[in-house]
Amino acid sequence: MQVAASSRLFAKGIILKAADGLERLAEVDTVVFDKTGTLTLGTPRLSNIVNGGDVDLDHAAQLAIKSRHPYARALVEAARGRGFHVDTGRDVAETPGCGLSFETDAGTVRLGSSAWCGIDLSEAAALWLCVPGREPVGFVFEESLRPDAKQVITVLKESSLSVKALSGDRVAAVRTIAEQVGIDAWKGRQTPSDKISHVEKLKAAGRHVLMVGDGINDAPALAAAHASLSPASAADISQTTADMIFQGDKLGAVAEAIAVARKAHRMSLQNFGIALAYNAVFVPLAMTGFVTPLLAAIAMSA
Repeated sequence: MQVAASSRLFAKGIILKAADGLERLAEVDTVVFDKTGTLTLGTPRLSNIVNGGDVDLDHAAQLAIKSRHPYARALVEAARGRGFHVDTGRDVAETPGCGLSFETDAGTVRLGSSAWCGIDLSEAAALWLCVPGREPVGFVFEESLRPDAKQVITVLKESSLSVKALSGDRVAAVRTIAEQVGIDAWKGRQTPSDKISHVEKLKAAGRHVLMVGDGINDAPALAAAHASLSPASAADISQTTADMIFQGDKLGAVAEAIAVARKAHRMSLQNFGIALAYNAVFVPLAMTGFVTPLLAAIAMSA
């Protein structure tokens, strides 16, 4: 049954990594999604620069090149599109769930969330560039939903699953995406520890949580969940941690994986039931001599 289910998932572009992943996936009753790169395609586009211009974009891209976060990749792409050379020469440090930093003689240069940069402009932009002695510069992005995201959320709800969203992005951005796909329970500005805490609270309440995420900041929550999935575009650490990886730009792989896991579980129980019934009927008959070895072999195969 495991081989058949794994083969079906593989044909759908879903790779099963954990040996007991299907068993745990069949037990889930709550699905928690990350937003950027999970509910959305993970290919945001820079749409506006707040309090700055192309020079600031160039400076930000020199830090962003060190990260695989979708927003960071969007900055690098935008900078290169405007003719800037982006190299990897700087000694940039990345703090999961916060941002990137670079030490200079004047102080620490930071690129990340408003909280990470220590400014009170949380809803104005997704990323902020903070250079000592200068006004913070914000970067605003446009995101596209995965084409079937709303449909998948509807299917999951109809399957009696509780659906939630946790994201480190701004509250306004998370609210917009959640409303578009139909997720009522959501939270923004979540750090990696916040996500773990939320998953642990659900587990403590008796829930079996499926975590679906793609970023470095999702890896701890993926590990803490009862089961986990990541897209093939996810960060390496998330792909390593997840029980399954799905390919393509469709979110339907999540619903497909759950459906296959549940069906495999039901069929396994049916097989156990049939085997018990067979043994209950044919073993006594064989012991009394009413069933020949050939007939018993044919019945077992059937």
